[in-house]
Amino acid sequence: MRTLENWKPRRGLSIPCVTALDAAARVLEEDQRRLTRYLIQSGRGADVIFVMGTTGEWRGLEADQRAVAIQVVVEEVRKSESRLALLGQPLPEAWVGITGPSARETLETLELALQVGAHGAVLAPLAVPGVSDPVRFLQRDVADLLDARDRRIPVYLYDNPEIAVGETRQLHTRWVKQLSRLDFVRGIKVSASPRRLGHYTKAAGHFRDLGEFAIYVGNALHILEMMRPQTGLWGMLVERWNRFLLHDMLPAGVVSGPANLFPREWQRAWQVACVGDEERMAALRDCFERFRSSYVFPEGKRSLAALKRGLLRLGVLSSDAVAPGTKPFSSDQRDRFDLAFDALRARLAETLPERWVSRPAEADLEP
Repeated sequence: MRTLENWKPRRGLSIPCVTALDAAARVLEEDQRRLTRYLIQSGRGADVIFVMGTTGEWRGLEADQRAVAIQVVVEEVRKSESRLALLGQPLPEAWVGITGPSARETLETLELALQVGAHGAVLAPLAVPGVSDPVRFLQRDVADLLDARDRRIPVYLYDNPEIAVGETRQLHTRWVKQLSRLDFVRGIKVSASPRRLGHYTKAAGHFRDLGEFAIYVGNALHILEMMRPQTGLWGMLVERWNRFLLHDMLPAGVVSGPANLFPREWQRAWQVACVGDEERMAALRDCFERFRSSYVFPEGKRSLAALKRGLLRLGVLSSDAVAPGTKPFSSDQRDRFDLAFDALRARLAETLPERWVSRPAEADLEP
């Protein structure tokens, strides 16, 4: 098989973007383009825009609508490259969530990702109905498809027990070890403790040089804890233990759903976490925990409804409709969220320098 050349893991902030929908669950193409530009923030926002992940409500959409969202986001990211290059800003990547309601549709979505020019693909093998052996699926079906094409892209595993469809809720370490032997499997996005992250890092280390298999933290707030410098004897012991569990390998990036609303703020959070600025990490953590509290009600969480409602209030989206199967806000919940969201935006503006506060006007910039 041909190997991927000149590939390096994309570090930084990955935003699993929401899908802009009307009341009939059809993709609003212009809204989706505006959202993509908003997430890029002229190079100060997303390093990766991940379309059709769990936050994109892929399970609630028809195949043709998933395809529309994928094509629009990849096109818009590609169109931004020339303008960002002139500004001297890093170029974002577009990753496509290819997980589908069947093995066949998953492979068809991978084919689409190749056709439209995506930079990478993300696959949650345990979430594909009918795939009983994830190793065989990637070794045979996915590998054969990529091997038959002139262009290859990296594939990142997605380990999320909340979307698994069988009895096995998370990828076994031995599976990650086997899959890391494939030249196109280049990392994993996972929400887990440092111990599990370390298991995956160690497994991939058997067949990959250090840094060739990237770990992306799916529990975004976790980076503001696990990357915080520890003090005192007990703190030093905790830090050494976490480093042992992670095999001295820091995560390559963070995947943040709330960054749909706060792309600059979460880019700043990643930066201060990397340098271990404890004071700024604490201030941002307080703000982000306030946001999390804004959509938790006695009836349950409404995280996707909150993201879309916030984007509507910012003027980025023209609709806050959610896909079938996603719980919407009640009128009372919506009103409570609106008050909390406005207060949080004011707090972030007081906490951060102006250049790290996201600008809704970015959605109107043409590439």
